[in-house]
Amino acid sequence: MAHTALANRLQTLAPDLPILSEEDVSSQVLQRPDRYWLIDPIDGTASFVQGFDGFVTQVALMQDGQPCLAAINAPALGLTYIAERGKGSCLNGERLTLRGPGTLDVLIDNYPEPRGITLAAYTGLGFTRYLECGGISLKVCRVADGTADIFFKDVMVKDWDIAAPQLVLSEAGGVMRDIHGGEISYGHDFNHEGLIAAASEQACRRLVDWYHAYEKEQCPS
Repeated sequence: MAHTALANRLQTLAPDLPILSEEDVSSQVLQRPDRYWLIDPIDGTASFVQGFDGFVTQVALMQDGQPCLAAINAPALGLTYIAERGKGSCLNGERLTLRGPGTLDVLIDNYPEPRGITLAAYTGLGFTRYLECGGISLKVCRVADGTADIFFKDVMVKDWDIAAPQLVLSEAGGVMRDIHGGEISYGHDFNHEGLIAAASEQACRRLVDWYHAYEKEQCPS
């Protein structure tokens, strides 16, 4: 239902633009058009189903393999993030600007307390505060609006999870990389090996360096 409602509205806005959706397997073609909508009708489905606020509806307009326009709405929280390539990003109409150094004070993830690799990073990098949040997109946006300094995942994420929030974050002055610090690109398959969303390049590099050392500790051979 969420997919149909969103797709219908986008087709009204731009009848000729294809729509690639998480909820429409037939749309998930590997040969991408030059310009198309990439949508996630509900990101943070578990939060939505369980009655928590951390879910969003998100749209990215993709052009030449990168997001050029993005909109992310968290209806239960009254938050709307908008970004346009080269023109900045906003939260509820207010410009987002990240200017901090590479500090690592606030880590964000989707459990009541840090656990697993998130706990290892929280302890190893000296974070002082932890925030619980819902879907991937909203956690990235919380970095973009300055609520958190770092969000990262060492599991596979998909194009529709990250394209819209990547533009919001980058236009605010933050960075998104894969878990090894590589650039994020779209248009090959839909999978990305992990995710780092950081408020600055320095913060991202610190996390990447820590993760490489952590991997060596876990697999010394």
